[in-house]
Amino acid sequence: MNDFIRPRTYYAARKKGSSSAILRLEDLRELVNSAWDYYVHTGYFVEAFGFTCEDSGFDPGYAGTNVKAYVLLSLQRANIWPFDESYATWDEDDVFTVIEFLYDHIGKPRNKSYHSWNECGYHYSNFDKAGGQSEYRERMNVILNRYGDGWELTDEGEVLSSPPQGMQTLIIAPLPTKDRTTIERVADATMKFRRHGSAKSDRRDAVRDLADVLEWLRPQIKSTLLREDEQDLFNIANNFGIRHMNQKQKLNYDENVWLSWIFYHYINTINAFLHILKKQGNPLGSRD
Repeated sequence: MNDFIRPRTYYAARKKGSSSAILRLEDLRELVNSAWDYYVHTGYFVEAFGFTCEDSGFDPGYAGTNVKAYVLLSLQRANIWPFDESYATWDEDDVFTVIEFLYDHIGKPRNKSYHSWNECGYHYSNFDKAGGQSEYRERMNVILNRYGDGWELTDEGEVLSSPPQGMQTLIIAPLPTKDRTTIERVADATMKFRRHGSAKSDRRDAVRDLADVLEWLRPQIKSTLLREDEQDLFNIANNFGIRHMNQKQKLNYDENVWLSWIFYHYINTINAFLHILKKQGNPLGSRD
C-alpha cells in the first residue's frame, strides 16, 4: 500500500495555469527536507541510517556508526550531513544529488512495535525497499515536475529533465527492435540529452547521435519511405549546423528550442519507422 496521497490541483493553479506553480530552488530545498523529515520519523531510513532507542542508545544501520563519513564517501560532497542542518545552503546539484541518494537508501517498514519505556516510540523492522522507492519517487515527482522547466526521478533513481507533454510514454517505452546498435545508441542519446547539467554541446551531440541512428537504418528507410521523405530526415540535421559543418548551414536560430524539438522529432521518427518495419515482418522491427 502506498501511503503518499498526490495533491489535487486547486483553484488558483487551475485558473492561472501550470506556470503559477513553478517552484524556486529555495522551495525545492524546503520540500525535499520536509520529505526527509517525514520519512525519518516514519522509519523509512532506519535500515540505512539506524535509530536511537531511549533504552539501548544508538542502533546503527548499514551505513555504520559514522553516517556523516558514509555520506561524504558516497556523495563526495562536504557539508551535506546532517540534511536538516545543511539543506538551506544546498545548490541545485546538491539537491538533486541528495534526492538520488535517498532513493537508493529508503525502505518502507512492514512492521512496527511501540516501545513504551521512557516514551521511546515506535521501532521499525522488515523493510520493503521497492515499496519505499515507489512511494518516495511518486512524492518527489510531484515536487520535481513543478521545479524549473520540469524534472523527474526515474525508476533507476536518476533525476532527468521531463520530456514534453505527450512524449513521456514514448521515452520510457522499449523500442520495437532487437537491434542492439539502435537500442544502445538511442538510450545513450536520451541520457545525454536529459541528464541534469547537460551543456548545449551535449544536447547537440545527442541530436547528432539520433541522426546517426537514422543513417544506420537508412537501407531499410529506402525500402519503406519515398525518396523525398527519406532525404528530408537527414536534411534537417545537415542544414542546421548539427552534423557536417559547412558555410551553407543555418546557424542563426534559437538553438535551445530547436534542439529540443528536433531531438523528440527524431525519437518519434525512429519509433514510427521501427513500428512500420515490425508490421512488415522485417526482423529489425521485432523484439521477439
